[in-house]
Amino acid sequence: MLTSTFRPGASLLHRSGAGAKLLGLLVFSTVLVAFQSPPTVLAGFALVAGFYGLGGFGPRTLVAQVWPLRWFVLCLLPFQWWTAGWQVAVAVVGTLVVAVAGAALVTLTTRVTDLLDVIARVLEPARAVGVDPERVALLLALTIRAVPVIAGTLHEARDARRARGLERSTRALVTPVVVRTIRHADRVGEALAARGIDD
Repeated sequence: MLTSTFRPGASLLHRSGAGAKLLGLLVFSTVLVAFQSPPTVLAGFALVAGFYGLGGFGPRTLVAQVWPLRWFVLCLLPFQWWTAGWQVAVAVVGTLVVAVAGAALVTLTTRVTDLLDVIARVLEPARAVGVDPERVALLLALTIRAVPVIAGTLHEARDARRARGLERSTRALVTPVVVRTIRHADRVGEALAARGIDD
């Protein structure tokens, strides 16, 4: 869900409420997991592909949302096939990919602020036991913002490592990513403290 960003549009999905889309995603994911099988995965994929079309997105956009999973899929699929058979492998890996594609579609057609407002409203009853819904929503917003920042840092560090001829050096990749991530966290912390949100 965090690999994509909102893209403005006038489709039915764009006009639908964030709460309805989150509820639909919950039901869809639950059905995928509860009836995990190749036919269910196929039906789920067809449904998701249809909704991508309804939202005004083509196959390229759909593939882009699940592309970051490629290495995980390439590792998990053979392992599941070897240990449990091809049907279980397709069901497990397919369920993951289709669920991620569905979650990505929600973020493509819904502003993050709308999603966080829904989450804050859902968590409102938890205020009675000391949970602050606004702070939870803020935490989710910061997490969502951090994902592309860290991904961009990783991409830059990979390019810098390649430019120095250190493609095989793990240290040349990990060290700058960790340092820049810590600096980003410090800047966010300072910004929150400046706004009085530091406790």
